[in-house]
Formats: sequence, structure tokens, C-alpha cells
Amino acid sequence: MKAMIFEKFGQAKDVLQWVELDKPVVQAGEVLVKLYTSAVNPSDVKKRAGAFPELLNNGEIIPNSDGAGVIEAVGEGVPKARIGERVWVYQAQHDRRFGTSAEFIRIESKRAAHLPDEASFEVGACLGIPAMTAHRCVFADGTVKSKKVLITGGAGRVGFYAIQWAKISGAFVIATASNSQDKETCLSLGADAVVDHTGHDFTQQILQASDGDLIERVIDVEFGANLEAVLNVVKIGAVIATYSSTQEPEPQLPFYKMMYLDLTLRCVIVYSMPESAKSMAITDIEKALKNHRLTHQIKTVLPLSEAVKAHELVGSGKIRGCVILSI
Repeated sequence: MKAMIFEKFGQAKDVLQWVELDKPVVQAGEVLVKLYTSAVNPSDVKKRAGAFPELLNNGEIIPNSDGAGVIEAVGEGVPKARIGERVWVYQAQHDRRFGTSAEFIRIESKRAAHLPDEASFEVGACLGIPAMTAHRCVFADGTVKSKKVLITGGAGRVGFYAIQWAKISGAFVIATASNSQDKETCLSLGADAVVDHTGHDFTQQILQASDGDLIERVIDVEFGANLEAVLNVVKIGAVIATYSSTQEPEPQLPFYKMMYLDLTLRCVIVYSMPESAKSMAITDIEKALKNHRLTHQIKTVLPLSEAVKAHELVGSGKIRGCVILSI
């Protein structure tokens, strides 16, 4: 099979290689998926660049955790009825070497979720990291119905889905954006208000948008950078669910202020989510896809042979939405 691999860390153009590998042989409890799409996420770019030095200890890596395709074979213990099923794959290159940047993948059956006919393979590749992370952030601490929810970076990969999950569930959503295009995106997804997170009056904008009510839930893309402002707008007992802190990777916490707010801080990453949370996300994603309740942000589709360009686009940090490789 054809695949894109790396055998050392570095820039995409220096380390990604287009190679021919043996087709995987399915094992017990696994499915063999003929892949049609693979998504490049920021975590894939960071792994390739060397964020996890031990990653290459056992040999070359086929990058990318998300993708979609059709089950071609099943291992012992997996119902044969799954052969021919359309699926979306998640967590493919976590604690294992072989991700979705290839024509085929063998993977645990539970990591290949049913993809309804209503969704394309391109959509399927968007679901693993962005949609599941957003689902966990919104629902991990109970219902958001009728709650005031603040979603920072609402036009980003995760924020894009978080707005939709929160609105599907009946929340009042205040999103943040840094330009008019992102503001329009957030509003189109159902956000009740959008504020400019680059302004000096950030907190005042939020409170004005919420009619003076303090915020009960926060889904945050830049925890360290936003913490001071967020603590000025949340109510006692609020939850901050965060999945990134790029600008300040080791933020200092004002412990006593957070303690007196009885604040819950939830740090979210798909790989470490409880299996029950993954199952809940998969169930809700399938239902939403069947009912056309989710909008998707597919920005670029490139052939697998152009994986270098895809990694460079995502690594630039300037592109919103999913970058997809067509296989």
C-alpha cells in the first residue's frame, strides 16, 4: 500500500516520505479499513515536529489520527456484518505507530465508528479530534440547557463544533472572535452573541452580551492567556473546560481566587477521555449526522501525496477548519 511516513523529526518537507508498505493484516478484535480520507490536526503536526521524543523508538510513523473509509476485513471476535461498513476512524496514531496517512489501516474495532450515509468521507475525517473534543468540553459536567456558555475561539476547529453542541442542547452561547469573518461564522452556527477577544474591554463585552449574568460554563482554547479575564465573568461553581494553552503553556494559577469561586477546571484531550465519554460522543455524533444537525468546516482537500503541504498549512496556524488528505 502507499503511505506517507516519517522516520525522524523535523519540518514536513524534510521528513515526510511517500513510500510503499505491506498491506496490514487484521488481528483479533480489529478491523481493516480501506481509507478514503485522512485529516491533519495540530497534534499530528506537533508529533511530526518532535513533541514526543520517544515516538520513534520502535520505527517509522504513519502520521494522523483521524480519517474515514470502508471496512474491508475483520479479525476474530468482530462481527462479519461490519465488512463493507462506512466508518470514521479516531485515535489511530495514539500509543501506536500507524495512523491514517495510508491506503489501509488496521485498528481496534471500537475506534472505527459507523459513518452514516448522510455524511461524506471528508466529513468523517473531521470528527475524531475536533468534534469529540468539543463534545467532551460541552457535556462532561452535565447539561448546558438554559445555561450561559462562553466559547473562546468559536471559529476554530473545536470551537466550531462546541457552539453547535451547546446550541443543540439549548444553551445561551457567547462566542469570541478576532475578526469580522470569524464573527459571522460563529453567528451562522447559532451563537447568540459574539465578542472581540482582542479588545481591552473583553470582560465588559461578555457581561453586556449576557445581560449582566455571570457565565456558568467556559470552553476555552487559550487557557493561560484568557484566565484572568475569564475569572472576572464566571459565577460561583462555574466550570472551565479547556483543551489548549498554546500562548502560555505553563500558566500560573491564582489559586485562592479560583478556590473561592468553587471553580472546576477540566482539561480535555480525546486520547484520555473515559471510554464512556467516547461512546457518548460517538452516539451523539451519529445522531446529529443522520439528522443533518452539524455543519462542518472543510477548508482544503489535497491528495495524500501532498501531505507536506497539508502539514505546512496546519502548522502555520492561519487556517480555520479541517485540512483533509484524499486517498
